[in-house]
Amino acid sequence: MTSAISVTELTKKFGDFTAVDKVSFEVEVGEIFGFLGPNGAGKTTTTRMLTGISSPTEGRAEIMGHEIHSFAAKERMGVVTDLSNVYNDLSAWDNLIFTAKLYGLNRRKREEKAAELLELFGLYEVRKNNVREFSGGMKRRLTIAMALVNDADVLFLDEPTTALDVQSVKMIRNLIRQLNESGTTIFLTTHNMAEANELCSRIAIISQGRIGAIGTPEELKSAMDKMHYLEVVFDHTPEDFISDLRQLSSVREVEQHGDKYRLFTLTPSDTLLELFDIVQAKGVKPHTVNTLAPSLEDVFIELTGQDIVHRGEFQKQKHGRKRGGGR
Repeated sequence: MTSAISVTELTKKFGDFTAVDKVSFEVEVGEIFGFLGPNGAGKTTTTRMLTGISSPTEGRAEIMGHEIHSFAAKERMGVVTDLSNVYNDLSAWDNLIFTAKLYGLNRRKREEKAAELLELFGLYEVRKNNVREFSGGMKRRLTIAMALVNDADVLFLDEPTTALDVQSVKMIRNLIRQLNESGTTIFLTTHNMAEANELCSRIAIISQGRIGAIGTPEELKSAMDKMHYLEVVFDHTPEDFISDLRQLSSVREVEQHGDKYRLFTLTPSDTLLELFDIVQAKGVKPHTVNTLAPSLEDVFIELTGQDIVHRGEFQKQKHGRKRGGGR
C-alpha cells in the first residue's frame, strides 16, 4: 500500500550549513502524524520541502506515491501555514470561491464545496460577513477550510492552534479529529506536547536536523524508562536530607521542586523499599508518595535539550531545571 508521505534521506543545505540531514520516515494513509522540534531544529525546512515550497539538496519525498514537485502531488495536498492567508476584505464565501477557482473547479462544484466546508467548520451562518470581523479562531477555521477545497488527501497543518483562545483550540482539535475520521491524512507540526499526545497516532521528534525518535506517544514515553520517578512530600526534612536520598542505591538522580522531592529510578519498587528504611532511620514521615512515568514533554526535553512551554502562545525557553545538583 502506498504511503501518504514517503521521505528518503531528505537533505537541505544552505552553503556549508546543513539544516536537514538525511531525514527518512513514512506517514501511513489515514494517520495523524506529529512533527515536533525546537526552533532551528529543521522542522519548518522539512515541511517546506514536503509541500514543494523548497527543493531538497539531496534525497527524495513523495505524496501519495507522487514526487513532491509534480502536479499530481500538489493536487493531493492541502497546506495550512502558521500565518493566516485569508483575504480580510472578502467574505468567508468569497475566500472559498476564490480558492476553488485557483484549483480550477467549475462554478457548480465551487459553490457546492464552499457550502459544504462552511457548514463543516461552523461558518455557514456568517458566510457573507467580511473576514476582517472574524476572531482569530474563526479565521483559522476558514484557513483550514480553504486548504481542503480541492479534496486534499494529505493536509499539512503548521501550528494550527497557536495563540488561539481555549474554546477555539478545542474546536480546531475536534475538527482535526473529524477530518481524520473522514479519511484525511494529517501532518501536524506543533510545539504543544499535550496537543501531540492527544491527537497524534505517531510522532517524529527532530533536533539539529536529524530525527531523534519516531513512535506512538506511549512508545516514546516507554522508551524513557530511566525517567520514571517517585515524587515525595515529607512532613519535615533534616539538614542534608537530599544527600541521604542521593545515596540510595536504586536512585539515579534527585531533584527538589519546592516541598517535593523527585527520585529518578529504573526500579520504583526497589526505591520504595529503600525509602521506607531511610525515613524510619531519620524519623521523617512522607505526606504523599506518587510514582510517575515520563510525560511526552520529558521525552522531548531529553531528546532535544530544550523546553517548549504553552502559555496562551508558545515560547521557547532554556531548560533551567536542576537535576542532581545541576546540569
